[in-house]
Amino acid sequence: MKFSVIFEAQLADPTVEREHQVIRDCVEQAVFAERMGFDRIWAVEHHSLKWYAHMSAPEVFLSFVAARTNTIRIGHGVVCMPFGFNHPVRVAERAAMLDLLSGGRLDLGAGRGGTLQETSLCGVDRDRAEAEVEEALRIIGKAWREEELEYHGELIDIDPHPILPRPAQTPHPPLFLACSRAETLVKAAELGIGALVMGFAGPESIAGMRAVYDAARAERDGSRFVSTAVNDHFSVLCPTIVLDDPEEARRIGVRGQRFFAQSIGHWYGGAGVPDEAVVEGADEAAELRRAAEQVVARLHEQDIPVRPTSTATFHADHAYGSAGEAIAYVERLREAGADEVMCLVQMGTVPQEACLETLRQWGEKVIPHFRGGVNAPSCDEAGC
Repeated sequence: MKFSVIFEAQLADPTVEREHQVIRDCVEQAVFAERMGFDRIWAVEHHSLKWYAHMSAPEVFLSFVAARTNTIRIGHGVVCMPFGFNHPVRVAERAAMLDLLSGGRLDLGAGRGGTLQETSLCGVDRDRAEAEVEEALRIIGKAWREEELEYHGELIDIDPHPILPRPAQTPHPPLFLACSRAETLVKAAELGIGALVMGFAGPESIAGMRAVYDAARAERDGSRFVSTAVNDHFSVLCPTIVLDDPEEARRIGVRGQRFFAQSIGHWYGGAGVPDEAVVEGADEAAELRRAAEQVVARLHEQDIPVRPTSTATFHADHAYGSAGEAIAYVERLREAGADEVMCLVQMGTVPQEACLETLRQWGEKVIPHFRGGVNAPSCDEAGC
């Protein structure tokens, strides 16, 4: 079982000063995560998504973190792979440079960056986006395995050129795909790359998604692999806040998740802007459910198909509370088939001290429990 932390640089009060502070806070968390024994950090690329994600240049963020760390892996994921966002060769060049300078610590994930806000900014053809993601992965895998890249596909032609520098890892850094639907899980398995899975719907949903991924792996014949290096790693999102005061942890965590959910609802479903003025003492779980109902209603109004998992982001039963409760929740994720737990801590309304304390609790109590460390607490000691 691997453990990681994922960053999108969310913020409830998007002033320039606060934005700059949040990004510096994310660096502090990432460096601290290495000290606490986490295996990896992930930074997610998005563009022009106020509130939801100010991480527009994750390769720069990750380079800065890599220079201040020694062992933690650097997850450049997801990169928005449609060609309007990033030419595949430029992704290969930047990623190889980061892999080289980090000492072979890079992992590279792909995604669509599918909001209208983002695609309209960068001139992305939304009808070609999914196909461009797959073609980009094929180009990157080929560029890193061969002395010269020559590629002639359905969407792009590249005459012979050396792609420099070469990555430190051979044949190349592991590849991943962001997966929120059964179709993308099947595609990840068929392409021979790892799955980065949204885990908002809980362990039961994760088990179902793992079953889809494994079934596709069992049936594939290798004809669609994007590289000779196959990666079958299954990583799942885990929203979490862990403090000495479990009730305070739940309050902060659910409030943060409601902000996150409202931000997603705004950019993906046309809902209102996030409610930044969360009333002290409010029933955050009830507010989360109400927000879900409003977003789904808005999606229906706009004739946007509502998937069964559309309200998953608003599900509040996660690793909020004590270290023991987090251990129990991760046990359920492990049973569901998670190879890696991606901790979502930095949500827009969560204060920096709660983020750092959560990472400390995971590093001192939760992670050692799954590694059989000397200091790993028993379930009774941790408060399961």
